[in-house]
Amino acid sequence: MVKEPLNIIITGVGGQGNVLASQVVSAAAVQAGYRVAVGETFGVSQRGGSVMSHVRLSLNRPCGPLIPRGQAHVVAGFEPLETMRVLLDYASAETVVIMNNRPNYPLGCLSGEHRYPDPERVEEAVKKMTPRLHVLPATELAKEAGSPLAANMVMTGALAGSGLLPFGRECFISVIGSLFQGIVRDLNLQAFESGFRRMDG
Repeated sequence: MVKEPLNIIITGVGGQGNVLASQVVSAAAVQAGYRVAVGETFGVSQRGGSVMSHVRLSLNRPCGPLIPRGQAHVVAGFEPLETMRVLLDYASAETVVIMNNRPNYPLGCLSGEHRYPDPERVEEAVKKMTPRLHVLPATELAKEAGSPLAANMVMTGALAGSGLLPFGRECFISVIGSLFQGIVRDLNLQAFESGFRRMDG
């Protein structure tokens, strides 16, 4: 493992399933023999509020659950604006970002009270914070797999296929297979594979 500990942030908004994604990553890491510390922070405690999970992996020593500012090695952003907000506090020149390109408009924007920034400008701002940016249409890939709600597993697959983690696809497949059953398991595995192929290829 290049970093000790390896600091991963998974961020998005409530309802996107990023907490479940962090649980899958954590369980896969444990299965691969790593120590894992997880810390979660929530904004407004309702659907649509900010949600951020810190996942820290270590082989040799225990570490606290929260990543120090400016020390994220990998950021998986389920929502562009939330990705940008996290990078303001946690990015460094070494940070690698995997970002879903689909905005999740808060209620204030949908009602016309607020205005969501131009997504292209958000992406440009993210690129200025870190040149190591991978953008993928996770929501569209999830739709193709069977449900837009599976975008979290597409993002998990992209993280697994990025080569940034010190363990591989098999650990993720095992965890997803144990968490779900029947058609839900099949959907999540298909979404995971879609994200994995997008990054691995």
